Amino acid sequence: MQIGPHTLDTPLILAPMAGITDRPFRQLCRRLGAGMAVSEMVHSDTRLWSTDKSRLRLDQRGEAGPRSVQIAGYDPTMMAQAAAGAIERGAQIIDINMGCPAKKVVNRAAGAALLGDENRVRQILKAVVAASSVPVTLKIRLGIDRAHLNAPIIARIAEDSGIQALAVHGRTGACRYSDPVDYAGIAQVKQSVQIPVIANGDIRTPEEAVHAREVTGADALMIGRGAQGRPWIFRRIAHTLATGEIPPEPGLREVWAIMNEHLDALYDFYGESVGVRVARKHIGWYLADRPGAEQVRPHILRADTRIEQQPPLDSYFQALCQAEDIAA
Repeated sequence: MQIGPHTLDTPLILAPMAGITDRPFRQLCRRLGAGMAVSEMVHSDTRLWSTDKSRLRLDQRGEAGPRSVQIAGYDPTMMAQAAAGAIERGAQIIDINMGCPAKKVVNRAAGAALLGDENRVRQILKAVVAASSVPVTLKIRLGIDRAHLNAPIIARIAEDSGIQALAVHGRTGACRYSDPVDYAGIAQVKQSVQIPVIANGDIRTPEEAVHAREVTGADALMIGRGAQGRPWIFRRIAHTLATGEIPPEPGLREVWAIMNEHLDALYDFYGESVGVRVARKHIGWYLADRPGAEQVRPHILRADTRIEQQPPLDSYFQALCQAEDIAA
């Protein structure tokens, strides 16, 4: 898939997720098969960028290209300034958020709420494209609710405004993540424009990826929650799309090594104190559905230091591997 001058190694993209797609997770997912990884959402008010939170979200040091930074807001001028500022800091693609359903975003007339104001959508897109020396992409939903499914209209506005790729989550803003994903709705968007369309929503397995691509006709797939605790999902899906074969899940020893690689990167990126806290949610996802995890998880998630957090995890995985060896 092509976005401006950038060719993605695989047609698979890590979705932007606040509090999750930080630099360590983006780099890990890229190593494990994602063709691109989009940053956490950055507020369009550049006056807030001096905070530790924004500074870390804008940190792209050591990342392979194309580096995509997502910005969110409702004011065209501020969004244009944010795009220019992100480019100065190394962004190679600017992504505009018009799909976030979170109340704190929607209540500020940003995210998915913008889909209800097509004129403002046009103003924002034109302002950001005009201010950007790199490709601009857009992420949307099918509409603000089921009574207002205007994604094909938004898509045509985006194409006319110079947007170079469009990611579509197959739900409305109102349903958040509760309703089934409407891949047929994404297909309608794909048929309405010539720019690349990226399908997003409930892609957790290679089989679901194949289904999503067949129904939508999308040029690429975007994976969010399906990568939490399973960053190797990109490698598995890439193999399936290339060969038609469904590869097995990685073995326990590889999962253990990937998790520790991730934790080490989090400790280094945030510092131990914050890194330990950020690591807790990722550890919970790595342990999900694994035997005996319910006994070890509470102790690990209460840990306040690296030395309290990582050794019990190693002991847990070592025990799992030994049990697996005995069973074999």
